Amino acid sequence: MFTRIMAPVDLSDTGALTRALEATADLARLHDIPVVYVSATNAQPTSVAKSPKEFEKKLQAFADAQAQTHGISTSAHAMVLHDKTADLDNALVEVIDTVQADLVVMASHDPTFFDHFWSSNGGAVARNSNASVMIVRGK
Repeated sequence: MFTRIMAPVDLSDTGALTRALEATADLARLHDIPVVYVSATNAQPTSVAKSPKEFEKKLQAFADAQAQTHGISTSAHAMVLHDKTADLDNALVEVIDTVQADLVVMASHDPTFFDHFWSSNGGAVARNSNASVMIVRGK
């Protein structure tokens, strides 16, 4: 059915991703397909990592831990963006082709008033990608 899952993750808030990570692992096991964990950082130091190289290592460690915990095949793809907030939607859409994913599983927040004015990352990915997109709420 699918050949590769892309799972965008925010390494600064992995606790909010629990349900999406579980869904990703379940689908990967069910279809015996690999997962690529994708995350973005800025070139400047952040609360997660002091450099893009350190960020990439932390993302790979996260992917390795998911593989160990869930018994799935994983890899990591780190993106360094000029402005993570402004560039994330387009970067996520572009990286789908780069990692050759045909299914994206991503976490989403509960809708708020402001979602009427600004689209969610998941909505932007679903609207602008040819991949199937599964949005998983935290609750």
